[in-house]
Amino acid sequence: MRLPPVIMDNGTGYTKLGFAGNSEPSFVFPTVIATRDSANTGASGTSVPSKASHLSGNIASKRGIEDLDFYIGNEALSNSKTYGLHYPIRHGQIDNWDQMERFWEQSIFKYLRCEPEDHYFLLTEPPLNAPENREQTAEIMFESFNIQGLYIAVQAVLALAASWTSKKVSDKVLTGTVIDSGDGVTHVIPVAEGYVIGSSIKHIPIAGRDITYYVQQLLRDRGETSIPPEDSLKVAESIKERFSYVCSDIVKEFKKSDKEADTFFQKYQGIHSVTGQPYEVDVGFERFLGPEIFFNPEIASSDFLTPLPNVVDNVIQSCPIDVRRGLYNNIVLSGGSTMFKGFDKRLHRDMKRAVDARVKRSEELSGGTMKAKEIDVKVISHKKQRYAVWYGGSLLGSTPVFNSYCHTKAEYEEHGPSICRHNRVFGSMG
Repeated sequence: MRLPPVIMDNGTGYTKLGFAGNSEPSFVFPTVIATRDSANTGASGTSVPSKASHLSGNIASKRGIEDLDFYIGNEALSNSKTYGLHYPIRHGQIDNWDQMERFWEQSIFKYLRCEPEDHYFLLTEPPLNAPENREQTAEIMFESFNIQGLYIAVQAVLALAASWTSKKVSDKVLTGTVIDSGDGVTHVIPVAEGYVIGSSIKHIPIAGRDITYYVQQLLRDRGETSIPPEDSLKVAESIKERFSYVCSDIVKEFKKSDKEADTFFQKYQGIHSVTGQPYEVDVGFERFLGPEIFFNPEIASSDFLTPLPNVVDNVIQSCPIDVRRGLYNNIVLSGGSTMFKGFDKRLHRDMKRAVDARVKRSEELSGGTMKAKEIDVKVISHKKQRYAVWYGGSLLGSTPVFNSYCHTKAEYEEHGPSICRHNRVFGSMG
């Protein structure tokens, strides 16, 4: 009997784990690891490496009991007072391979509780991931965990496949523009017939974590004194997730909040993490100002000023002309930071305005002799949006031909990690 492939989507903020064929990941937890050795910090505040961190090689060859003394996910956060916390993935890319190897070890043995040599694995990668990173992943997976086979899929293509669950999608196409916004980074990725148009990808330095920081700043500026300092980030994150929405017009929303202050302001109730005492926080303008930084980034930062709809429009305009209509017609949302109520409607409205204005301008420039065909802009939101990448992986992993697309242990032993530079589904080279 064929055991289901393991689907692992390691994001900057959260890791999603589970088996192919399921509609949701079995485990979702923060991509963080707590180790004892780096809790020893020097006078400068930097980590002082212990003997353990100098041990090289794979887990199988590692010695020393301190190498097994670590936690991942929520357990890591709850042990943060006595252990050093590390985030092995930054902006979608693996930053520390040794920590990532340990993270995968506990993901497989402690959470999924499976024998890796009995399963095929599907891992995800961000767009424009360096081939060297893919090789390193293959090396760890085959050498340390002895897995049967490995497939590394581009997140955007999986997100497109996940969007097929939406009623708005009539054709199961792999052409579209994916807006993938998680905790650490937002990517706008055009995909034509399953091929990522690499030269047109844009990454936006605004994502879930930035919204959390901005909400935290707004609460501070408003002088909310009831929030315990050690809980301030957690409170901001909870307010963002529970109360935030995208409004159609920020000025009108301010006027509305003034008129309907009694119903507009809401209460967040929390428990002090140290004393256990309950406290209340008034939640007001933060509700719509948090996600607004996607559409008016200048309110939070002077570093990045281009609104998300403009970025998406520029990305599509930089693609080959023959695929542009398909890219406008299938703008797919993916990731937790696209889940705000009203996000899809606002994005659709702003993009439609930009596209219609361009069409009108081209008609004017032609002196009214050319009548342009209207461009259909469609923004797809769906039930699987939060874990779209993982769900797309689950769909791919549950197809009967999936195993034949994977790189096997035998191929790895014959050719080495360079086999992972080649993608068998779309024939693309890394």
